[in-house]
Amino acid sequence: MILGQVSWLDCFVFLVFLAPRLIFNVGFFPTLFCGLQALPFLSMPTLFLELYTFPQQIIKLPFTFLYERLLLSPEHQSPFVQQASWFEDVVIRCVRYAFACIPAEIGRVFFSKYVALPFLRFRMLRHGYFRSPIHWNEAKQNGFEGIWIIPDPSSKPDVVIYYAHGGGFSMGSSYFYLEFLLALVSLLKTSKKFQNPAILALEYTLVPDASYPIQLHQAIAGYKYLLSITHDPSQIVFSGDSAGATIILSLLLHIGNKNSKNTAVPQGGIEGVVPGMVALISPWTTLVSHKHRNTASDYLDADNLHEYALQYVANRLSIDDPLASPGNCKDVTWWRNATPSKGFFFSYGAEEVFAPEIRDLIKVLDRAGVPVEYQEAEAGIHAWPVVSLFLCSTKEKRLKGLQVIVKQISTRLGAPAALTSA
Repeated sequence: MILGQVSWLDCFVFLVFLAPRLIFNVGFFPTLFCGLQALPFLSMPTLFLELYTFPQQIIKLPFTFLYERLLLSPEHQSPFVQQASWFEDVVIRCVRYAFACIPAEIGRVFFSKYVALPFLRFRMLRHGYFRSPIHWNEAKQNGFEGIWIIPDPSSKPDVVIYYAHGGGFSMGSSYFYLEFLLALVSLLKTSKKFQNPAILALEYTLVPDASYPIQLHQAIAGYKYLLSITHDPSQIVFSGDSAGATIILSLLLHIGNKNSKNTAVPQGGIEGVVPGMVALISPWTTLVSHKHRNTASDYLDADNLHEYALQYVANRLSIDDPLASPGNCKDVTWWRNATPSKGFFFSYGAEEVFAPEIRDLIKVLDRAGVPVEYQEAEAGIHAWPVVSLFLCSTKEKRLKGLQVIVKQISTRLGAPAALTSA
């Protein structure tokens, strides 16, 4: 199931679903205050308001948008703006403002189940779907919560993606990613290499409700649950984006840490049981790094990211622990022990905040002699394969990032076409 581009009508309906949840979860006055703070950004205020009523550092969307789109020559525009449509540009500017200025306790409501799920159902109805053609249900078992997605629930899956969503550890949910995950399953099925591809999406506890290693415990429980379904780790793909990719890398290092003495994170019987491959989107490899710098294109804010990171580890002494911050692992033997049978694939943007640390991890894996491939999108920003599915105007652009990932999985784990069709 692959839906069309998000429209202005979709945006309005999303706000209709969002407003009551914000009032219920956060309160009327905090919601009102947050909205009033955003007004100078979203409208054209007077110079008086700009200079005296609101902070000068809040950049006003219409002014900056029109200035950069119409008055600057292409060579002076940011790399993202040079190739973005007007709609993409407006939305990313709004996301950039939200990430930098809206508190996480408000932001997390945007991506919550009770907003994302009715919004998905509205989008399905708008595209003629009364119910999802791909089966999905909630899964809960032994410390794990998530969503199980599969075309034919009566048959065994021939490949399973174990996916962890992003959101800075403080926001996001598997339900917000559900449309993306349904599209991924659809593309895997149409690749002709898989007849019944499935996804198990991890629903981990957000900060400040819980901190590391709770999220790793939950990822371990989910992997054990998945192994009880498939019994074949070689047909499992570890995947995720941003903070979710951090948890996935932590899980992988945990599996490969044969000499672990960390009693806070018991092995749980999965030591050495590596998956078939890893495919990550814009992984947050190192929690805190001096290489994290804001760019003119990306919507992430390095200072806020570091605040979320310190909330995630809670104990500041853990900020450099490789199990919590996998980019800090420079031990090539450890990475060899954690390497999936078909290796790694990374998809990220050249303009994103995390790009320097992602490149560093790729170099470490290369020195370890493990199979690693990557796609660095020129002018690309954070998690663009996810974001583009909703924003881009043509189907080709919306699916481009996803199709690269599907091709990697199909090539490495898929059965030959002749066998699949037999």
